Amino acid sequence: MPMTVPDLTRHFTPGHSFSYESGETGTVSVAAGGELWLPSGRVVACDPFVYLGSGDTEPFTAEVTPGRYAVEASVVTITVPGEPPSDSPHTRVAAARLVIKDTSTETWELALQPGQDLAELGDDEFFGYGVDAGTGCFYDAACDGSFPACKGDEGPLWDAFDTTDWSPGPHLVTDPETGHTIAAFTSGWGDGAYPTWVGRDASGDVTCFVTDFFVVPHEPETAAA
Repeated sequence: MPMTVPDLTRHFTPGHSFSYESGETGTVSVAAGGELWLPSGRVVACDPFVYLGSGDTEPFTAEVTPGRYAVEASVVTITVPGEPPSDSPHTRVAAARLVIKDTSTETWELALQPGQDLAELGDDEFFGYGVDAGTGCFYDAACDGSFPACKGDEGPLWDAFDTTDWSPGPHLVTDPETGHTIAAFTSGWGDGAYPTWVGRDASGDVTCFVTDFFVVPHEPETAAA
């Protein structure tokens, strides 16, 4: 069967800690990233340095009411037990969340693009987006053509990450002409493919979109997020 959702509560519980097989320890904090404007309610997630404005990435089939929604990142600080604190902590973005509704998440499902069918997935497989530049993002499908200056190693998106030695984010970049926004962040360990999950409450309404970057070890979900 396809990949099952991990316990995403752990990703967004400040102070939650865990150990890797290497002996290193990870501790979770949550970083706020401002409010993302969704003028159409059609959410896109991708590697912005590669796919933003390319027309190659479709929005998810799960749509929400247009509006402004909070973005936050689960940031894990990785330490070696017994070693003194570092002046340059080792941090990784473990997950990014777009919060749609402040109600308890009761169920999770893989975020799908048009034409994707869960029945096509094998054991532990998932649909996700590919990362080739070590970053991910959320934005509205209506904003796809609003950031022509956000390609390559220059422009406002590059500047956002490069402000403090490639800051992990989340970073909210706004197009001054349209007001369109994009929320971007580094992608866990870097390049790869990562799933986005859609949370729903007891009424079936979307509560959030969460992209998991596989930094927090997966454990079966034990409670609603």
